[in-house]
Order: sequence, then structure tokens, then C-alpha cells
Amino acid sequence: MTAPVRETSYGQRGLSLVDRLGVWLSRRAIARRLGPERELVAADLGCGYRATLLVGLRPRLREGVGVDIKVAEEVRGLAPLRFVEAALEEALPGLSGGHFDLVLFVNALEHLAEPQVALGHVHRILKPGGRLFLNVPTWRGKTFLELSAFHLGLSAPAEVDDHRMYYDKRDLWPLLVKAGFPPSRLQLRYHKLGLNLFAVARR
Repeated sequence: MTAPVRETSYGQRGLSLVDRLGVWLSRRAIARRLGPERELVAADLGCGYRATLLVGLRPRLREGVGVDIKVAEEVRGLAPLRFVEAALEEALPGLSGGHFDLVLFVNALEHLAEPQVALGHVHRILKPGGRLFLNVPTWRGKTFLELSAFHLGLSAPAEVDDHRMYYDKRDLWPLLVKAGFPPSRLQLRYHKLGLNLFAVARR
């Protein structure tokens, strides 16, 4: 029996206070690691309905590509952004190889049935020297997310029900290496009180 296919993007029905805090913390983590680079070609995989992270990077971008099932109308017209409205599994094979300086993969990998395939595509679409910024919930975070969604009503239950996996370093590191990222170019660190794992992988 297969899991139902998602029909909405993250944030399409609004964001809770917990969700907004998570997005803000992710934005801070990205800003700390990005450095002064400009004129970047970036992809945001699972960008969300309002593509918040990608929109925030616009001053640094030459081109930005967001991928999600549905994107808000007011976001679609923002230069230099373009969007692919499709499930990640469908969209990834169509993205050009060796094209991107930066790939954001924030709170999306845990929703995929075949994460190894997705990470292989991420490696393929990055330019040599390009970077992946990846954020996933940890097994410790699983407890908090389920409490928040199923008992306290502070998060959307449908989002947590859609999680296929949680990741600690021992889970994520081999997937990244198998996808083609050399161990010497991987940095994995827990953040958000250990509820999330943030990885930087350089091609």
C-alpha cells in the first residue's frame, strides 16, 4: 500500500507560530553559512507555497528556481525567480545538470519515499563546488513534532503524517556519501535544540 500523494504545498493553508519560528531559524542558519556570494543560481526544493527562503535570497540571485506542488500567484511574478509546480519526484529529473551554485533542501527530504534518488539528483544538478544546504527533523524532533501536531494543535497534523523518515547524523551521512558528496566536503550539525539536523554538502 502506497502513501497518498501530496496535493498541497507547505504553508498553503497558512503557517502556525511553530512553523513560522522554524522557517525563521532555517533562514538564520542559511544566512550564517552562505557568505557574501552574489549572482548565485539557486534551487529551492520543496520551496513551500510562498517560497519564503528563495524570495529572501532574491538580492543575491542571478536565477532562482523553486519547486513545489503549488506556489502563490504573487510569488510567481518575482524576478529573477521561476517555479516548477510539481511533486519533487517528478520535477528533479527535469532540472539541468551542473547548473546550480546552491540547492536548498529544507524540511522536504523527510517527506520523500526515495530520499537516495533525490539526493543523487541534487548532486547531479549542482555545479562543481556548488553547495547543498539541507535541513531535516531528527528522531528527537519526531517526539516534539508529534506532540505539537497531534496533541497540542500547534502544527498541522497532515504535515507530520506525511513524514516518511527522521534523520540523525548516522542516518543522513551515508545517504550523502552514496549520492556522490565526498566525506571531506560534508558538515553536519544539530540545531534548533537538537530537533533538526543541518547539513552543508559541497560537490
